[in-house]
Amino acid sequence: MIRIDNVTHRYGTTTVLDDVTLELPRGQLTSIIGANGAGKSTLLSVVARLLRPTAGQVHVDDLEVLSARDDEVARRLAVLRQDNHVAARLTVRDLVCFGRFPHSKGRLTPECHAKVDESLRWMELEDLADRYLDQLSGGQRQRAFIAMVLAQDTDYLLLDEPLNNLDMKHSASMMSMVRRAVDELGKTAVIVLHDINFASAYSDHVVAMRDGAVVAAGPPEQIMHRGVLQTVFDMDIHVQDLHGMRLGIFWTPGAPVPQVEPLAATGDHSPTDLHLPSEEILMAHLTTTADVATTAPGRYAKQLASHLGRKMTVTETAVGPELTMSNEVGTATCLLDSSRADILRLEVRGEDQEVVDRMAHVVGSHLERFGERAGLAVRWESA
Repeated sequence: MIRIDNVTHRYGTTTVLDDVTLELPRGQLTSIIGANGAGKSTLLSVVARLLRPTAGQVHVDDLEVLSARDDEVARRLAVLRQDNHVAARLTVRDLVCFGRFPHSKGRLTPECHAKVDESLRWMELEDLADRYLDQLSGGQRQRAFIAMVLAQDTDYLLLDEPLNNLDMKHSASMMSMVRRAVDELGKTAVIVLHDINFASAYSDHVVAMRDGAVVAAGPPEQIMHRGVLQTVFDMDIHVQDLHGMRLGIFWTPGAPVPQVEPLAATGDHSPTDLHLPSEEILMAHLTTTADVATTAPGRYAKQLASHLGRKMTVTETAVGPELTMSNEVGTATCLLDSSRADILRLEVRGEDQEVVDRMAHVVGSHLERFGERAGLAVRWESA
């Protein structure tokens, strides 16, 4: 966990961080959002010890960052800055090798080379490893810098605006890779973002800042509300639910958003397409590819419970875990019945149609994401 205690920073008489006290959870993806000048990058720089604050302390687990030795900090925190300009003409592999400096002091060991190769594979840069950085596209270059950060092999990743100058496709790809690093490598990621919808869709935890202070902090569903966003951005941002995510319509501030009746469900649909009643049973048929030996529905039930357990209550039953979610509308449960071969049965029940719909969206979309990563196809049908 990262703990920030009473951090203040001033440039002359201008206060850019105003007595910030905050806890950033371990093992999760935290996004810091806010308007230009809110203090996002300054706060990240203080945590990374790139900037010494006027007052306050920062702890990473049991390490007091501001007083620790450089090598102690470098083995705990890996940092990607906004300005990634490299004067020397380096290949991708050369750049990624710099991530091993805290471990090797410039003399790479076999373990270092293995970690560099692993990072190149993770960021899908193997074919570009011998290319020079100035021969890459913006998206490829940004992936190379992320690979360097991963090669440092720290528990914590601090990324300052990693989506800078990336188009929609490369931005989504970058966020997906960071999300995977958290879910599959056990990293803790703290990212400064300008796009509130990427923050909402990919984050476990969101910190909203304005004028050097924290306005709100919590899971995306608590931050993505019209009143909170009005306070943070001084804009009237409509918030809509889509596929289990809360998204802000900010490019047309103040425009009326029509309410559209959901389409009736016909044929085979994903839960993300269904407007469910207060009780629904869905069957997720799992089909393997040639590279996958088994569908193992029980394993995916456990993965879902482990991931979603950060936001929901998990209860073990004889047939599989049961998830419980509550919000301002009501409460819903989803039993993940893995007792049948090649089928994960989702029994979704709740007090209100809206909360049941949201529960099915969240669980269904995460199951599809896990299946896609593991080479499984998911086909849905109503029981």
